Amino acid sequence: MSKSLKRVTAALHAAGMPPTITEVGAARTAQEAADAVGCHLDQIAKSIIFRGETAGTAILFLTAGGNQVCAAKATALAGEPLGKADAALIRAQTGFAIGGVAPIGHLSPIRAFLDPRLLSFDQVWAAAGTPRHVFAINPTDLHRLTAAHTADFVL
Repeated sequence: MSKSLKRVTAALHAAGMPPTITEVGAARTAQEAADAVGCHLDQIAKSIIFRGETAGTAILFLTAGGNQVCAAKATALAGEPLGKADAALIRAQTGFAIGGVAPIGHLSPIRAFLDPRLLSFDQVWAAAGTPRHVFAINPTDLHRLTAAHTADFVL
């Protein structure tokens, strides 16, 4: 088991939730991940990372699989200009590689925002620290564990 997957598993255990980790193989898109676990596209919680240009830190936007982040809305919520987060920033702050960024188990605290669409499901799936693994979680628990602000930031 990779270090990243172990961190996600440990974070779930620490929260009192037995992890439900599923290997999805080469799922490169939210639709491929949804197909692999047999859920609706919007039940995939995508972790989108931007760089806050003022603070230089990563900011996490958790969005439903079929939604896209609106840069203008996200910038307004963050209260600072947002730019593209490069692989080095993402790895340094979260400990994860692009394509496997989990919403929990980060190396450093991260500001997070949650797409309210995710809260309309009983269960959602998120990256488990690798591009090949996802975990199932109740979206209310995801909201609590990430301390994310629920807000409209999608197109």
